[in-house]
Amino acid sequence: MRWTLKPKPEENKVKDLAKVLNTSETIAYLLVQREIENYEDAKSFFRPSLKDLHNPFLMKDMDKAVSRIEKAITQKENILIYGDYDVDGTTSVALMATFLEDFSENIITYIPDRYKEGYGISFAGIDYAAKNKIDLIIALDCGIKAIEKVEYAKEKNIDFIICDHHQPDEKIPDAIAVLNPKRPDCEYPFKELCGCGVGFKLIQAFTQNRKESFDKLIPYLDLVVTAIGADIVPIIGENRILAYHGLKVINSKPRIGFQAIITQTKKKELNITDVVFIIAPRINAAGRMNHALKAVDLLRENNPKKAKMLAKEIEIFNKNRKETDKKITAEALLQIKKNKEENHFSTVVFNPDWHKGVIGIVASRLTEDYYRPTLVFTESGNFLTASARSVKGFNIYNALLKCKDFIEQFGGHKYAAGLSIKKSNYKKFKEKFEEVVSSTIDEKLLKPEIRIDKKINLAKITPKFYYTLKQFAPFGPGNMRPVFLSEEVNFYKNPKPIGKEKKHLKCFFQVKDISTPLNAIGFNLGEKCTSIAGKSCDIVYSLDENTWNKKTTLQLKLRDLR
Repeated sequence: MRWTLKPKPEENKVKDLAKVLNTSETIAYLLVQREIENYEDAKSFFRPSLKDLHNPFLMKDMDKAVSRIEKAITQKENILIYGDYDVDGTTSVALMATFLEDFSENIITYIPDRYKEGYGISFAGIDYAAKNKIDLIIALDCGIKAIEKVEYAKEKNIDFIICDHHQPDEKIPDAIAVLNPKRPDCEYPFKELCGCGVGFKLIQAFTQNRKESFDKLIPYLDLVVTAIGADIVPIIGENRILAYHGLKVINSKPRIGFQAIITQTKKKELNITDVVFIIAPRINAAGRMNHALKAVDLLRENNPKKAKMLAKEIEIFNKNRKETDKKITAEALLQIKKNKEENHFSTVVFNPDWHKGVIGIVASRLTEDYYRPTLVFTESGNFLTASARSVKGFNIYNALLKCKDFIEQFGGHKYAAGLSIKKSNYKKFKEKFEEVVSSTIDEKLLKPEIRIDKKINLAKITPKFYYTLKQFAPFGPGNMRPVFLSEEVNFYKNPKPIGKEKKHLKCFFQVKDISTPLNAIGFNLGEKCTSIAGKSCDIVYSLDENTWNKKTTLQLKLRDLR
């Protein structure tokens, strides 16, 4: 691990803010690091307000989108809500379909089959729309590159509204409206919305246009926060506001489908991490192992008994998904070792029999193991399809652009992408990708980095300090959970490995002038027990709570120690 201490903020700004907020300089230090330098900034940070959401009509084409939907409702046209099969796409479809059903009886939902149609708008989807006499397709979390598909729909007299957040090419589809804050000609102030976030801005605009209360939109925020967490967008600006209030909804009055999932997990209060690791994988599992419409059905279900049955079915998909990705990850690791590719700058593996639904998860796991830009390929019809994942600081989307001569289709973000290639191009692509990565990546990026907010003394860690830190949530990119460094700390009793395979580390630290030792857990750090026993250590950690036997205590979550 690379330990990197973040730059110190200006001392006078820290002192001034501590005084204004009547808080400790450590808390003020962390806030100034996050560019919160005055009372108003702090108020917006700690108490995100829905009133601070931007006017949706600032987004390019929003007026056209609202006008076209109003026309469709007035003329009783058939509307198809079309979305991608991941969490962002399925929550988007559930949001838009549920909302528009209050205004029209002619709403149909469509998610492409991951295996037969692949990602995004498909010709098969448009044929389905034509067969069902659809007049308008609202595409969510996809469509920004669907130039040919939109033209094909036009030939069949079907209009398109596109709500997307992926990086556009120079040319965009000739749709009635293309809502995407990343469009170069879009002046919308916040560029980092997820697909469901763009969909939410559309229903916000529709509501605003009808001069109806914003309050009717609040129940949809449980869907938006789930998409924000799952799609790993920065939790700053509008995303922070939407996530903050979405968590309130999910913990107080979640939709029946979410309630069915939460009941199975026996979780009482969910934070953004729980949304990412408990709710999102289950919603994703439907599209990975069966069909994503199952997830949409669950998220739209109003009958508790039916929701319970759907949630149980999805739980089985999730269990199968876990077993499948574990098996494929083991096979991929074996392939890397067999081909002696551990020292390559990139990881590219392929097996025609790997399950297409889990290759993205496998790519993430391989990235954790070897910490390289990673692609996992499987066979899909006449092509090879891959999921790509990157390491922090390396733009895999740009790397793939440089390999476009060997790619049929691709799209995605800086850290995650999907692509398809001809079978005959696999070897050439693999060689080209390795060449691009090896010639452009800074080698230090091939070692995982822990970015440390501040060096502190363990004595600073009090219940009051932790209570204030909790209010920094929701955490995520752009506002990560604070990470601290404490030097030359001493163990209270030797650390011990725990867990079935003794992979984790459990220990307590002695704190000067405090009688109660600090409890700590280090996941996947069990192997360090022998080398650190009886010695003082430097430790890097975040703060968390541990509940055991109905008792909750403060706990250090160790990231690394030496």
